[in-house]
Amino acid sequence: MTQGQKVTIHFNDKIVRQFLLASLIWGVVGMLVGVLIATQLNFWQANFGQAWLSFGRLRPLHTNAVIFAFVGNMMFAGIYYSTQRLVKARLASDFLSTLHFWGWQLIIVAAAITLPLGLTRGKEYAELIWPLNIAVAVIWVVFAANFFWTLARRHEKSLYVAIWFYIGTIITVAMLYIVNHLSIPTSLLHSYPVFGGVQDGLVQWWYGHNAVAFFLTTPILGIMYYFLPKAAERPVYSYRLSVIHFWSLVFLYIWAGPHHLLNTSLPNWLQLLGMTFSLMLWAPSWGGMLNGLLTLRGAWGKLRTDPVIKFFAAGITFYGMATFEGPLLSIKSVNALGHYTDWIIGHVHAGALGWNGFMAAGMFYWLIPRLWNKPLHSQSLANLHFWLGMFGILLYVAAMWASGISQGLMLNATAEGGTILKYPNFIETLNAIRPLMLLRVVGGGLYVTGFIIMGWNVWQSIRGAQAVDGSMEVFVEAPVPGENLGVRGTFLNAPVVYTTLILTASCVWMFTSGVLNLLGLLATMVAVLLAIGHFESRGKAWADWYDKLLVNALPFTVLTFLSVAVGGLIQIIPMMSIDRRLQTEDRVARVYTPLELAGRDLYVREGCYNCHSQMIRTLVPDVMRYGDYSRLGESIWDHPYQWGSKRTGPDLARVGGKYNHAWQYDHLENPRNISTGSNMPSYTWLMKQDTDYAALPAKIRVQRMLGVPFPSWSPAMIDTLAKEQAKDIAKELRAQGRYVDADREVVALIAYLQCLGQTSAPANGTP
Repeated sequence: MTQGQKVTIHFNDKIVRQFLLASLIWGVVGMLVGVLIATQLNFWQANFGQAWLSFGRLRPLHTNAVIFAFVGNMMFAGIYYSTQRLVKARLASDFLSTLHFWGWQLIIVAAAITLPLGLTRGKEYAELIWPLNIAVAVIWVVFAANFFWTLARRHEKSLYVAIWFYIGTIITVAMLYIVNHLSIPTSLLHSYPVFGGVQDGLVQWWYGHNAVAFFLTTPILGIMYYFLPKAAERPVYSYRLSVIHFWSLVFLYIWAGPHHLLNTSLPNWLQLLGMTFSLMLWAPSWGGMLNGLLTLRGAWGKLRTDPVIKFFAAGITFYGMATFEGPLLSIKSVNALGHYTDWIIGHVHAGALGWNGFMAAGMFYWLIPRLWNKPLHSQSLANLHFWLGMFGILLYVAAMWASGISQGLMLNATAEGGTILKYPNFIETLNAIRPLMLLRVVGGGLYVTGFIIMGWNVWQSIRGAQAVDGSMEVFVEAPVPGENLGVRGTFLNAPVVYTTLILTASCVWMFTSGVLNLLGLLATMVAVLLAIGHFESRGKAWADWYDKLLVNALPFTVLTFLSVAVGGLIQIIPMMSIDRRLQTEDRVARVYTPLELAGRDLYVREGCYNCHSQMIRTLVPDVMRYGDYSRLGESIWDHPYQWGSKRTGPDLARVGGKYNHAWQYDHLENPRNISTGSNMPSYTWLMKQDTDYAALPAKIRVQRMLGVPFPSWSPAMIDTLAKEQAKDIAKELRAQGRYVDADREVVALIAYLQCLGQTSAPANGTP
């Protein structure tokens, strides 16, 4: 085309409408499941005695539905709508767009079927079975191909700030998802993660924290940078602040995962690393929040009448609140109080409901009139939705804050000079917070009611309306010679060189000792001073390079990938390169028997890790309550690890041998017979279903591939060993007046529970 030729672009907005409506539907479904499981924490009868409706199976369904179904579909709608207009080009492929939509919905439906059936990997936010993981990766590649292909066909040379965040999201989520989901299948529906023990814990929270960062945060920030100025009819407050916000966030976020494992057996240097970088996140996060709120300068009057502005302003405020609270909770002393309590639940939902939910609502209300060429049915209903949602969030979060802090204080409280626990019975802490947990249900109910009202409002708005696709006239310009950066222009320039020097020197400073530590500190200071001096004297050269970078999508993407990858490499490679058998401290778990392994898989299937941890922290109250703190070697053979992130019930790391078989049987049959006031569901189906002995040979074979030192048993020997141990447990149960067939699943689960905490001293540093 010749320079200055005018062309008309007709956008593909059908795909935007599809993702928008899907997000709305799945949002209501996911939130209703959330209200149900919150009810189950107050009333155990709400499990209805059904395995597939139990809390342990529905909680993963709730988290996956909200994260990947609700926010995922909303994110795709926002990205597809804004990208086309920012790059002045139609989506590259209608086929890929359609494949992306229907593929994503089929994955969601498959997850909604498999998770209640107990088909899970047993890792938070990473529960989907391996065939679905492959499907997610394939569909994500389809999305990425469509996005980058569209960038390659763009008629707008420079990449706008929203596009930066979309690029960061696409490449980082792919990296995180693939690494954390590496598994070896034992069957079509089951697999074991390749990482185990502390390595699995580290990789999981490197993924889990950054699933929040790069799925629930960065794409929504991109949406904020596009839709907020549109709604406010104001430009973004500060371009420079957006540059700092983006690069600081994508670099720092990836390091923060270890703060989920503070005060545990995770090596101290990783705990310090996670805490330090988490605290550093305050600056870019609040910089982004202020950039958003200050964009509303001159438009605050719209708050009185425009629900879109209401939702956006409140959503950005909740983003600031959540990103203040996250670093606060990463401080070791604060984490000692808040971790394993409802405070963490409140923190997560402040972000999910306040940030993601309100930004979604604002975007939907802004898009509906433009996608269907019809005014919103009712502004009053939209405002009612806002106030119901706002009151619901505040009630929910306040209840969880009060609940979490109360529970943390009670669990850590001691008497008689710190020699005994003030509240030795775990159930005491749960009884104390029951009213607050009930308020949580009310708050969540109000919030989802607002969402249902939005669904009705949207339906009335689009019913009978004519769907319309946007269009734009653009001038297509010929490429300018010398615009391409190339390899040299991408990497051999002051910003990249100085950043590399500072990062290298900082790593020497943080990860060495003695003379090297001092040299690293000195080198870091010198590199920083040189960078500042060069920027002060030749700042225009830095700006010119960055402007040129924004015209080159591929170099920009490569630098973004390197920014997020370096943090993961520095954390994970050292833990992968060491011989984990030498990192056992003074004890190591014995290898599970075949029956215990079967029981462990049942424990994972039922989602017991959602309420029970298996990690006694190095804190005095934890040790007083549960026993000696957990060592690295005690989880060395665990695929996946079971350290947990919530204690709605007591820690189980040392429960083995604490109670007899009859106690364990009675507790699983009806927890109220053992612990008065318990809200744990009755696992009666375990007394009726047979243990799957046939699956054990394949499972043990894969475990051996992963380094677990199982003997070279034949399938017949595995079957014999499992059934003999089951018969021994059933015999003891009969002697205690509990009559159950030896082949029932409850026997296998008892075998696993009774082996927890059974360890031995390593011989010459190896198990």
